[in-house]
This record gives sequence, structure tokens and C-alpha cells, in this order.
Amino acid sequence: MNILCVICVLRGKIFFEMVINEIFYSLQGEGLLAGVPGIFIRLAGCPLRCKWCDTKYALDPTAGEELSISAIIDRVDNIKHSPLSTLASAKRVEAGRRPQRKNIINSAHSAVSAVKGWAKDGCNFVVITGGEPMVNPQLPQLAVELSKRGRHITIETAGIAFIEGLACDLMSISPKTSNSGQKTEKSATRQLIRHYPYQLKFVVDSPDDLPEIQQTVKLLGNIDLQRIMLMPQAKTRNELIAKSPMVAELCKQTGYTFCNRLQILLYDGARGK
Repeated sequence: MNILCVICVLRGKIFFEMVINEIFYSLQGEGLLAGVPGIFIRLAGCPLRCKWCDTKYALDPTAGEELSISAIIDRVDNIKHSPLSTLASAKRVEAGRRPQRKNIINSAHSAVSAVKGWAKDGCNFVVITGGEPMVNPQLPQLAVELSKRGRHITIETAGIAFIEGLACDLMSISPKTSNSGQKTEKSATRQLIRHYPYQLKFVVDSPDDLPEIQQTVKLLGNIDLQRIMLMPQAKTRNELIAKSPMVAELCKQTGYTFCNRLQILLYDGARGK
């Protein structure tokens, strides 16, 4: 039996279970939506072993609690967050509708407009992360159920697998280059870019990483420059502060966007923040 998925039969109904490492409310730390409050669902299990991984506690597919998708949705609905969004969420569920999904992330400017639009509609932001969500067989059903609740869905992935037809408003892809010790093939990344609103976030440890990043962008082909982001490799606040000027200079050279890492800057990499 796949450890990432358990099927239970109860009173004639089928409940799919997933191993959930943690669910918490925080700010999006990275990317075009950095600073936006959201609920994070961290799935357990990842086939990669990047040397600078900052969530090694979620690598093991058994590292968490087995929850049915309905239980996950209940926790997301009831997690402590802003009273305004709780009220708006309740009204949205009562109305039984989801605001029209749009291809919202076309540029940094449209990302800001999208945040304002979703906030106006009372839609909470949910980030499905890991681990590696795209290898979990129950991801599509989880995303569908979140979508029914009117959630804006970001999926964070290394871009190692492609699933068609996901309910996903932003595919946040962090391709692994050789500085991770886990360089990955890019065919799935190419498909994700073609099928979903996306952003590309590259981890930079030193200026020597830039040629490989540029070559990767070239191989992927037809990439919007405004969707390419460089972020410092760091696990601590001090590391982030030390490397940020170097990465900022690389962004100035290339036209790529500097990607902060607020979860490190604000919380020094503490878990569940």
C-alpha cells in the first residue's frame, strides 16, 4: 500500500487519507505573493535529498499524521486566522460559489492586483507545500476540495512531476541545480510552465551558480523574465542577510527579480512559521 495514501471505507463512503506533516497559518515567505497571509498544508514525503533543504523533517513519507481529505479541509477551515477572512469564508461557503478563477500571475503588477481582488472577495490563500506535493497521488482531490471552498491555491514544487488539470492558481516551481547536490531533469518543469500560472525560484549559493541558472532558463524556453526569481541559499537570518547583497547584484545584472525569504528573515527558519 502506498504510504502516502490510505483508503478507508466507512458507511459506504471512501475517504482518502494523506500524511500531513503540519498545517499552520503564516505569511507567504517567497515569490510574487511574499507577505500575503495564508494557510500552509505541508505534505510528508519527498524523493529528493537536497543538501540545503530547510524542511528535512518532512522528507520521510511517514513524517506526519494520517488525515482524510475532509479532515484536512476541516482543519483549514477552522485554523486560527483573521476574523475578517473567517467571516468572509463562512459567507462564501453559504453562498455555495467560487469566484471565477483567473490566470492571475502574469506579472509582478498583476500579482499585486490579484491579491487585492482575492482579498476583496474574502478568499483565503492556501499553500500546498512539502516535502514534494506533486508526487502525492491524492494532491488532485485535495486541490479540488480546497477549490470548492473558494481558496486561492499555490502549489510549491521542485518541478519533478507533472499532473494535468490541477486546481492551481500559482505553480511555484523551484528547479534544483547542481548547487543542491540533486540536479533534476526539466521536462516536467517545462510542462508545468505551459499548463499553469507559474513562477520560477532559483536558489543561489554563490555567483558561480548564475551560468547554470541562465542555461536552465534557456533550455526551458519562452520564459517570462518577470516570473524568474533568485533567492539566497540560507537557513538562518544571518546567512540570509549576508548573501542577500550578492543575489541582489545578480538580479541587477540579469533583470531577474530578487526573492526574499520572509520565513527566515522574520522567524529565523523556525518550524511552523
